[in-house]
Amino acid sequence: MLDTILLVLQIVLVLFGAYQLFLTFFGWKRPKKKTQHPPQKSFAVLVAAHNEEEVVGALLENLKQLDYPKELYDVFVICDNCTDSTADIVRSHGLYACERNNPNLRGKGYAIEWMLKELWKRPRQYDAVVMFDADNLVGHDYLRHMNDDLCSGSKVIQAYLDTKNPNDSWVTASYAISYYFANRFWQVPRTNLGLANYLGGTGMCFETNLLKQIGWGATSLVEDLEFSMRCVKLGIKPTMNYYAKVYDEKPLTFRASVKQRLRWMQGHFDVCRRYLFPLLWQGLKERSWTKIDAAFYSANVYNYFFGSILSVAIWIKAIVPGGTDMNLYELAPIVNVLAISIYVMLPISLFIEKASGKTYKYLIAYPIFMLSWWPITVYAFFTQNNKQWSHTKHTRVIRLEEVQSKQVS
Repeated sequence: MLDTILLVLQIVLVLFGAYQLFLTFFGWKRPKKKTQHPPQKSFAVLVAAHNEEEVVGALLENLKQLDYPKELYDVFVICDNCTDSTADIVRSHGLYACERNNPNLRGKGYAIEWMLKELWKRPRQYDAVVMFDADNLVGHDYLRHMNDDLCSGSKVIQAYLDTKNPNDSWVTASYAISYYFANRFWQVPRTNLGLANYLGGTGMCFETNLLKQIGWGATSLVEDLEFSMRCVKLGIKPTMNYYAKVYDEKPLTFRASVKQRLRWMQGHFDVCRRYLFPLLWQGLKERSWTKIDAAFYSANVYNYFFGSILSVAIWIKAIVPGGTDMNLYELAPIVNVLAISIYVMLPISLFIEKASGKTYKYLIAYPIFMLSWWPITVYAFFTQNNKQWSHTKHTRVIRLEEVQSKQVS
């Protein structure tokens, strides 16, 4: 029985790894730019904030300087259960501070759901809603790209997610490396193949009519993945705009990153449990590669989970004198080859995406970051019913000009 289970696990991992490697070949070509349209869409810019007095000011200055007609967008900051001066800072910038106090329903998903209901009550209505986190910075042409995509028919759009502090520590650099790879070899292939892209939690744009029609309804620990799955299930394909840039702050310390990634994985297990089989069944029945791909994407958390178990088993067999009675067959080397092949794509993605030269040196420490996902994922599996949201503290005050100048250098 154990031999059979191990064989099935290896086959599943080989198929997942081969599929991911297959997708990377469609990421070499940049997506075409959408047709440019004159500014015509109006936007409600929502900023989710919980005790973000240290960083929110830099984002607000940034948003006030976007290259888009000022009369076509308004900025609303969701001051969610804040106990600091976040709301006062927002008002000092002449923007809307929307204060929410509900300690029983904590988390970004609940905050967004509340804010949308408040937004629909206002006399002015907008063509689209965009969402950022308080620690973000936004490219000056972001709204122009969203306007182009909306005019071209997109209803749900994800911007290119970059890191605003990639070289602060080996941890932030590891996040940056992951983002470069994901943008180029996860998102771009799906764009080029006409599949659904996936929301990244910030830099997201939604057509207002769609939100009013289907509601938000994404209140899990990973509201972005949950809403992505809801869209695909309803036949709506989120798209990615490769040229609209949003810069996200990453945790400086390993401990903070573990806390954040544990929340992500707990949420991923929850979403996978609810969407994997319905999407897979729909995809097979409708012969929809988009839905099958979405099902595979939701199952990545189990790929990590079983991959960690199998890897430990392989190590035990190699290290324990005389080996063990576990029959790992001959597929383990194939799993390793696929893993190494994907790892080789990391420096390639850094080169293609024109990452800072400093980031390359952190490739040495990157395997440690990746291995740390294993215990995090295993622990998340056994605690996946935890719905308690945890806040990641942000302290890195950087202006957009600083980020862009460092990238140029």
